[in-house]
Amino acid sequence: MEHVTEGAWETLPVPLHPGVLAALRELDFPRMTPVQSATIPLFMKNKDVAAEAVTGSGKTLAFVIPILQILLRREEKLKKMQVGAIIITPTRELAIQISEVLLHFSKHFPQFSQILLIGGRNPGEDVERFKEQGGNIIVATPGRLEDMFRRKAEGLDLANCVKSLDVLVLDEADRLLDMGFEASINTILEFLPKQRRTGLFSATQTQEVENLVRAGLRNPVRISVKEKGVAATSTQKTPSRLENYYMVCKADEKFNQLVHFLRNHKEEKHLVFFSTCACVEYYGKALEALVKNVKILCIHGKMKYKRNKIFMEFRKLQSGILVCTDVMARGIDIPEVNWVLQYDPPSNASAFVHRCGRTARIGRAGSALVFLLPMEESYVNFLSINQKCPLQEMKPQKNPADLLPQLKSMALADRAVFEKGMKAFVSCVQAYAKHECNLIFRLKDLDFASLARGFALLRMPRMPELKGKQFPDFVPVTIDTDTIAFKDKNREKQRQKFLEQQRKEKKENEGRKKFIKNKAWSKQKAKKEKKKKMTEKRKREEVEYITFCQSSQMSIHL
Repeated sequence: MEHVTEGAWETLPVPLHPGVLAALRELDFPRMTPVQSATIPLFMKNKDVAAEAVTGSGKTLAFVIPILQILLRREEKLKKMQVGAIIITPTRELAIQISEVLLHFSKHFPQFSQILLIGGRNPGEDVERFKEQGGNIIVATPGRLEDMFRRKAEGLDLANCVKSLDVLVLDEADRLLDMGFEASINTILEFLPKQRRTGLFSATQTQEVENLVRAGLRNPVRISVKEKGVAATSTQKTPSRLENYYMVCKADEKFNQLVHFLRNHKEEKHLVFFSTCACVEYYGKALEALVKNVKILCIHGKMKYKRNKIFMEFRKLQSGILVCTDVMARGIDIPEVNWVLQYDPPSNASAFVHRCGRTARIGRAGSALVFLLPMEESYVNFLSINQKCPLQEMKPQKNPADLLPQLKSMALADRAVFEKGMKAFVSCVQAYAKHECNLIFRLKDLDFASLARGFALLRMPRMPELKGKQFPDFVPVTIDTDTIAFKDKNREKQRQKFLEQQRKEKKENEGRKKFIKNKAWSKQKAKKEKKKKMTEKRKREEVEYITFCQSSQMSIHL
């Protein structure tokens, strides 16, 4: 592995503790990356820092090492329930990863206890764990940490525990704000002492991040680290050793191209990004059936309790495929990822850079490939200008195996697959409509028939975006899709019970007047009475008119 180096650890102006150096040797990090050599000396000299660096540049060690050094030189040792440092990060996967890195170091310093506070666990258990083990260093996601401040009734006075705080770190600060954690961050900041060191780390600088810098940091030193070589002159935002490719193919060819690629790279480790959770569920199931002898895992934001286990399992694999959404796009360091495949382009350009950054990390080589429709090819030029991210073309494989009929057969054999496909299609169209770069990703130009064929749909779903449209290029199956059964016998039994209840209700409602179904009886009665009165009034007026006419004629006759 070749590192982007910037000198040995021993060259730092402030010497590192022998325990820290020992941990660095165990982790095989003999030299610093640029962001580490720029940030660590300032942080250790009690400066607030706001650091911007490309993804995969080694930001984690840039704050883990100063935290330990600052806590080690405290005059008064931390007690079990005293918090000396807090690291806040946007996702539980990233929090787990940081906690693991920290454990490599803290085993050399048994005097420090650390605790991980993330979602997907019982908060009551977190409270008990904190009370039993303490937490001199907290690694947390914002929501769970904010919740812990409200647990005083359960015997945890976290507001009092953080009075001893020396260091606060906000990792992936831009993502913290993108994910809507601004209110939580502000609430947490109110509990923390003003006399502290604060580090803010992000891959991109936005106006929202700048506002957070002003609110949470005191006279910060701003650090912006670019890649060497080409990146230094062009402000390239992706790692310098990343090979970035794009492939142009039709919507009904994309899946076949993806499977062909994965079948030819079975010995490697891949991340495959989709735009929605429903797409991950559907295509993950499809890849499991069609790409044999490869471990395939799926992860997305709606998984509450399985995510941690899946993430840890994939990290340990030598080869395999992780089908995922953008929940895995930021800060996650998975060892030896060879390819990042973007089946769907992300909703914004900065997310494209972060996805690619899951490979080619800390000087390693890596590759990324994005699949584009013919109408989306101008996105390549947009990325080159907007994100300083050049891409080279990879030609589609000629005549790959057509696997869509097999996918259709799976849907016909199991209603679960059929329903997953319909949901995935609907979610994909809705995500497409919300793309930030809507001059390129235009919903009205999308070939819905080709897209539906690419999802191997049996029929078109009913949805507002398709209302009034005709699709002569899409041929639905001739069978009634309501007759497709679940393979799972319990689910099918429940479905049949529900259908029987619907048929019964329909039969009972036959012959009933529509007003009973649509409006309250009292309102219908009042309306009926009003109508009756109007009819009677009209009849009276007619009688009066006829009488008037007759009397008039008599007068004329006389």
